Amino acid sequence: MKILLLEDDTVLANILVDFLSEEYEVKHTYSMKEALHLAQDNVYDLYIFDINVPDGDGISLLKSLREFSDATPTVFITAFHDTKYLKSAFEAGANDFIKKPFDLEELAQRIENIKRHFGLNSLVKLCEGVELDTQTHALKSLDATHILSARESECLHYLYKNRHRVVSGDELLQNFWEYEEMPSGDAIRTIVKNLRKALGKEHIINVRGEGYRFE
Repeated sequence: MKILLLEDDTVLANILVDFLSEEYEVKHTYSMKEALHLAQDNVYDLYIFDINVPDGDGISLLKSLREFSDATPTVFITAFHDTKYLKSAFEAGANDFIKKPFDLEELAQRIENIKRHFGLNSLVKLCEGVELDTQTHALKSLDATHILSARESECLHYLYKNRHRVVSGDELLQNFWEYEEMPSGDAIRTIVKNLRKALGKEHIINVRGEGYRFE
């Protein structure tokens, strides 16, 4: 999925680019005028626009794009807390709105919601030559395609998104089962065993006494 990011705060922009680039192809600009040219010359799946930038504002930019029948889903990020900006953003054609400061996971969830609503590309590149389709649960490599169960697909995607740390079996249980339905740890071990068989043992590391890490 391709994202166009308009954000003039250098520190925040770097954080967002690093975070979003883990799963998506991101093009960043500080300029409204450059963002307009990029949007006209390229096809993006999602726009993330700051409202206030030095050479204009994201709301005017979106109005211009919508006038040219550009229906690309758009999330606004802003430091403004006045509801008039919220109203203006949605009147311009925004699909979501997030106020600074915000947690990166909140942004991730808003993007996931837009992806579900608009049926955007669900392919996640896990490593070179291997992709996971989070909608069909197909794990595709150069040699074969494995159809995972929904739970296996969810667990693999979670491990991938948290690949910078070790994820415990209890954390996986708590994230993917309701408390009253929660199985024993054997269920997680079975899922990991199946994933390692489909993906390769070298990508899901068992850290003894702690949990699992994606590599």
